[in-house]
Amino acid sequence: MAASALMAFVTLAQAQYMWIDEKGIKQFSDRAPPPSIPLKNILKAPPGVLTAPPVLVPSDVAAAPAVAAPIAVKAKAAPTMADRNTDFNRRQKEKADFELKEKEERDVKLAKAEHCDALRLSKRTFESGERIGVQQKNGDRGYMTDEQRAIESAKIDKNLAGCK
Repeated sequence: MAASALMAFVTLAQAQYMWIDEKGIKQFSDRAPPPSIPLKNILKAPPGVLTAPPVLVPSDVAAAPAVAAPIAVKAKAAPTMADRNTDFNRRQKEKADFELKEKEERDVKLAKAEHCDALRLSKRTFESGERIGVQQKNGDRGYMTDEQRAIESAKIDKNLAGCK
């Protein structure tokens, strides 16, 4: 019995009002705002308490032609489950496409960084003065000449220009 009485008081305590008064100050109360407060300034009220006042139409206005009737605004219906599912699938696809694009960009950056590192290593090797072995056209092993080394070094410099 005490629990049911307590529950009754709890529901009454939740019946709170919130509105903006004439001075622009936000007011909170468990009582309804004064009648001078317009309905648009009432921010919160218990469910079912606030309703728009009924609009009275004089009989002579009701007999006016249909041209003077206001245009009815079509209320947006709540999305159906199919609409929500379609939106969800669209968002999932966009997310997957975005992640795939990011992964491809990361892979390209990584490959470019590895390529540039390999070019820098080759450049250091050519500048070190060590003899560099090459396989000649007849299949014999030989060493690069100074002219070949200069040509290869120029190619590496040209490719390194694209690296940061």
